[in-house]
Amino acid sequence: MDPVTRTMEDDQPTPLGPLERLIHRAVWMRGSATVREVLQDRSIWQTYSTVLTTMDRLFRKGLLDRTGEGKAFRYRVRCSPEDLERRVAVSGLRQLLHTQDVALHLSYFVEAVGQLDEKLLDELQTLVEQQRAELIVKKSDR
Repeated sequence: MDPVTRTMEDDQPTPLGPLERLIHRAVWMRGSATVREVLQDRSIWQTYSTVLTTMDRLFRKGLLDRTGEGKAFRYRVRCSPEDLERRVAVSGLRQLLHTQDVALHLSYFVEAVGQLDEKLLDELQTLVEQQRAELIVKKSDR
């Protein structure tokens, strides 16, 4: 699908590498940016061609939009870094939930949460209860 016309919902988000994350966040912080502007911040130490290639890769992945500006492109992010993280996490969890061992994966997740922090386990229970209540409301609206 053409990267210009596809929507983020059409895509399976893929985890980003460290440089992709840095550049995505740098463009997000500016609102929009050219390669030169990203490099002007001095928080990214790669060469111009490396940043250019990475921004083009983010564009092709559907994470940045771009418009011509003279001989360069001006890039804008299509979602916040937080929204991107959510999409990647949800995608990974959906992959686990579509396996034969879904109950096993869920038990591993609950075990990991419980070992990490008991309060987090309580938060998980609250979220499950909230989701269950939302589903009940949706079913009654049908």
